[in-house]
Amino acid sequence: MDLKLEIVVLPVTDVDRAKEFYTRLGFREDIDFAGPDGFRVVQFTPPGSTASITIGSGITDATPGSAQGVHLVVDDIDAARAKLVARGIEVSEVFHDADGAFHHAGDRNRVAGPDPERKSYASFLSFQDPDGNGFVLQEVTSRMPGRISHVVYDSREQLTAALRDASDAHGRYEAELGHEDPDWPTWYADHMARAAGLDN
Repeated sequence: MDLKLEIVVLPVTDVDRAKEFYTRLGFREDIDFAGPDGFRVVQFTPPGSTASITIGSGITDATPGSAQGVHLVVDDIDAARAKLVARGIEVSEVFHDADGAFHHAGDRNRVAGPDPERKSYASFLSFQDPDGNGFVLQEVTSRMPGRISHVVYDSREQLTAALRDASDAHGRYEAELGHEDPDWPTWYADHMARAAGLDN
């Protein structure tokens, strides 16, 4: 039975203020539903994510700001930090754990700068939403075995470019073969997965 993470509910005090923050962060707004008695549900999806966050009123009894350690994965921690700063988001410096493992709670065991060996899963930065809900960005450049990966394109143009690249490469491959490749879908999938950095 698949159990796929769908939504993380974040408790906030001011829905509109939080909505502005997550919009500025670059999250896609999926819905903004208002019901009777002040009930409201606003759902956002981070770019490239299959899971979403939900804020609103009347959707949780948790204390605003009590959600901590929500992790978002990026493939380049320095570039991600620069983009967040450019959007007016207050973020920590990039850090790694002194033990070279998953980071400790709070600021304990933090060492400035990315992991010296730039190991996947080992470099982080942190930030908070206006209520103090805490997020961590974690740099992941290659997945551990058993994790499901998928290719995500930010636009039709990116997908079109990827398909054209695969088509050009496959044309050269068939020219070397001297005949048409009957298993071209597998070849295309392998080529695009390699281009996206997928291991399997």
